[in-house]
Parts: sequence; structure tokens; C-alpha cells
Amino acid sequence: MADVPAQTRPRSFQEVILRLQSYWAAKGCAVLQPYDMEVGAGTFHPATTLRSLGTRPWAAAYVQPSRRPTDGRYGENPNRLQHYYQFQVLIKPSPPDLQDLYLGSLQAIGIDMAHHDIRFVEDDWESPTLGAWGLGWEVWCDGMEVSQFTYFQQVGGHDCHPVSGELTYGLERLAMYVLGIDHVMEMPFNAPDAPQPLAYGDVFRQTEQEYSRWNFDVADTEVLLRHFEEAEAECHTILDQPAEDPKTGQRIIMAHPAYDQCIKASHIFNLLDAR
Repeated sequence: MADVPAQTRPRSFQEVILRLQSYWAAKGCAVLQPYDMEVGAGTFHPATTLRSLGTRPWAAAYVQPSRRPTDGRYGENPNRLQHYYQFQVLIKPSPPDLQDLYLGSLQAIGIDMAHHDIRFVEDDWESPTLGAWGLGWEVWCDGMEVSQFTYFQQVGGHDCHPVSGELTYGLERLAMYVLGIDHVMEMPFNAPDAPQPLAYGDVFRQTEQEYSRWNFDVADTEVLLRHFEEAEAECHTILDQPAEDPKTGQRIIMAHPAYDQCIKASHIFNLLDAR
């Protein structure tokens, strides 16, 4: 990134996030907060998965902590983590200029289109866990994948009408590229001239070490399997309830509580896979 003037580049992981939030807020997205559950990707947030269904317009952006237990490397791998962050954008219906809006977001974090090779490489997306798929592209910057660009066609086995446009940014990888950092643990987390400057490793190295050990060697598979079966059973119990709430007399279909059980089961499955 030496060819981009230093004053236009973010100086920290934190600033990359703040710039993306500001950019998409200015484009009309509600900046939401992360979902309070263990998920494998930002797509699992109900603001994407459930809001992509139905006809009501929607535009949201948010950071989502994500976990992939099998990717843990005890904090030693330069760019592979069992806990990481994604930045997610979902706009429904998808605007005709979504690609241009995305390119504008790269410029907002200091990537000058005139100096870098940006390519959209066809890569249709599918998530059997979510019963979802979409037409999509990986976005490469100078030969490295930095984002995923998807037009949702189906979620939960239901067709998406209208089609939503989804953008997923891998924040650590993207920030490392923008900041010119080779090892994620060395990346500035906040401003280098802050009263207490922190590197990414100051915040996350210990948790990467501890969870890598737990994910691979200590997590009790019998307990995990029981929790998986309980989450599956609870999901069915929720969905089997009558639509009319006997207490209030209102029609209340409990899609979100049922979906939470699916999220729990998915994460437990990933933990079992790591063991």
C-alpha cells in the first residue's frame, strides 16, 4: 500500500471499522450491533438471514464476531484465527449500483482504484446450514480475496423476492492489507498515538491460545452432543407451537427463538468438528 498517500489510509483496525460504518451509514444503512450469539459468519445474524426474506425493504450494516473452531492456530498463524470479525452489509432490494457502492467503500478505507487491481471472480455462495444460496463473486485486490459479493436467491429454503445484495468483508485480512501488516497479532488495534496503544495481539492473543486448546483437546464431546440434540429438539418444540399466543390472543410465530436454536446447533457442530 506504499503507493497510497499515508494521510488517506486508516492507521488501525479500529479505524477501518469506523470508516466502513460511517460510509455505509451515509449510504442509508442502519448501523446495527453484533448478534449476541456464537456464529460462524456474519451472514448468521438475523439482520441478514431473516431480513432477507419477505418484501419489506431493508438496509443494514454491522460488525459480527465470528467463530470457526477448526481455524484456531494458538495465535501463531499470521492470518488464521478461530475468532475473527466480519463486516456485513445487506440491502433489499439490491440497488442497481451495488458494485459501485462497494468500490466506494474500498476507497473510503484508502484503497485507490487507480493503483490497485480489483477483480470480481465468480464464486456462487451456498450455506447448507441456512438452506441458502446466491449468485456471487469473490472480490480480489491485487490477487488477494478481501470480500464476498452475493445476490441472495434463497434462504431457509424460501425464494428471495426481491433479491437482496449482501457484502461480506473479512476485516482482519482487509485491515492487514490496508495497513501493510504481515502478522495479524502485530496489527495496530487502535491509533498508534493513543494514550494506551494496543496491538491486535494485546487484545486477542491469549484468547486465541486458550480457545485453540479448548476447541481441539478439552471440549467434552458427550456434553456438546447432548447440547446439540437439545437445541434441535427445542427448535422443533418452538415451531410446533400454535401461531396464536393463548396469553395475549395475538398471532406470534416465534421464528427468532427457533432460529437461535439453529445457531446454537450450528456452533456446537463446528466445535464437534474441531474435536
